[in-house]
Amino acid sequence: MNTATAEQINENSSHYAIQAKKLNLWYGSFQALFDIDLDIKSGIITSLIGPSGCGKSTFLRSINRINERLGYVRIEGGINVHNQNIYADDVELIQVRKQIGMVFQRPNPLPTTIKENVLFGHKLHMKDKSYSSADHDEIVEDSLRQVLLWDKVKDKLNHKAISLSLEEQQKLCIARLLPVKPNVLLMDEPCSALDPKGTAAVEELIWELRGEYTILMVTHNMAQARRASDECIFMLMGKVVEHQKTGDLFVVPNCKETADYIEGRYG
Repeated sequence: MNTATAEQINENSSHYAIQAKKLNLWYGSFQALFDIDLDIKSGIITSLIGPSGCGKSTFLRSINRINERLGYVRIEGGINVHNQNIYADDVELIQVRKQIGMVFQRPNPLPTTIKENVLFGHKLHMKDKSYSSADHDEIVEDSLRQVLLWDKVKDKLNHKAISLSLEEQQKLCIARLLPVKPNVLLMDEPCSALDPKGTAAVEELIWELRGEYTILMVTHNMAQARRASDECIFMLMGKVVEHQKTGDLFVVPNCKETADYIEGRYG
């Protein structure tokens, strides 16, 4: 397991991975995000917590611009990812989604083989370059090793991805992102469909990936946020209430609203 501390990781990170500045978002006439100002450090795991409907997933999906698929979404303010304004007019959406991978609540493997799943994003983004079969084999092995799945599936790469357990499918969905070398991994409740054993396995994987990737994770599970993140952001009614190191937020929260939530008084 990767045992590096957040401080050690950030010694090698001279800037923030994600910076939101005065971000406001509306679904039609309903405002879902209010003046979001956040600086999210490179190379660590940051959890977004808060009651349902508080804006966690909306903010997460703003970072790779998935919200724009809805024609009635309006956004003001900006988000920088590694010092690039991803909402600038000259930014290509395909490049944004190349550098910012997304993992959803339920595993969503493609209805193809394990190998084809891993190579899907790579072939899509690298279609102008030539790769040999040996190159592809190396990419598949490297990606599956990173998600701690290689030993389990190396002899069944041509089996259908849906033949895997839910835990393995979720790991495969993460592996599918890695060949395009993203900077940031967004995870929207990545363990919500898993049993306790699968949850523990995916949490172990997420911890292994910290340092190499910046990970921003939405979770409703307070125990998960506490054990599987370096920093934690508490949101309420579309606003950021508090952003601290995880241990500090759970032990000595600065705001009464945060304390009420983590102690189960609402949400």
